[in-house]
Amino acid sequence: MMIGEIEAALRARGLSCIAGVDEVGRGPLAGPVVAAAVILPENFDGEGITDSKALSPARREALAARITRQAATALAYVPAPEIDRLNIHGATLLAMRRAVLALPVQPDFVLADGKFTPKDLPCPAQAVVKGDARVLAIAAASIVAKVARDRLMATVEIHFPGYAFAKNAGYPTSFHKNSLKKIGLTPLHRLSFAPCKALLG
Repeated sequence: MMIGEIEAALRARGLSCIAGVDEVGRGPLAGPVVAAAVILPENFDGEGITDSKALSPARREALAARITRQAATALAYVPAPEIDRLNIHGATLLAMRRAVLALPVQPDFVLADGKFTPKDLPCPAQAVVKGDARVLAIAAASIVAKVARDRLMATVEIHFPGYAFAKNAGYPTSFHKNSLKKIGLTPLHRLSFAPCKALLG
């Protein structure tokens, strides 16, 4: 299935306001899960829009600026304490739900990346496996979320130096894990994740 076909089928059913939602930050040991919801205009030029992981940081920044300028967008953050309380799966779905609810307009339909849809949405929803390669709005959401999270992690490095958060964004790189052993945990760390939990004694 080509990118955009799912949205086209929904529009053929009379659903014009379609939101794509995606999250970033499932794997890091530190920082929040961040979700973005995006409603693209029907005439949006999707050139260059693809899974955020396939783009350079500079390209993501440029595309995120174009997306947020032309589309309705919203971001939501679920921080480490909520991740520890809910588990990462629940936190991911909560971030997606919060992003959809924060949109400036209510969508007619939501397309969510992955195998699951958030609960208690204001409209019908469909999960799309590998949605960032199949749905333009999901790919756009992945870019917006990735840029927002990377910016946040670069900012927190000022307050928590020594972990290279600007470079690893909290992912469990060798440098980050070594820093954990040398410096210890921060309020950003997910205590339910094994490398952090091991330091609690």
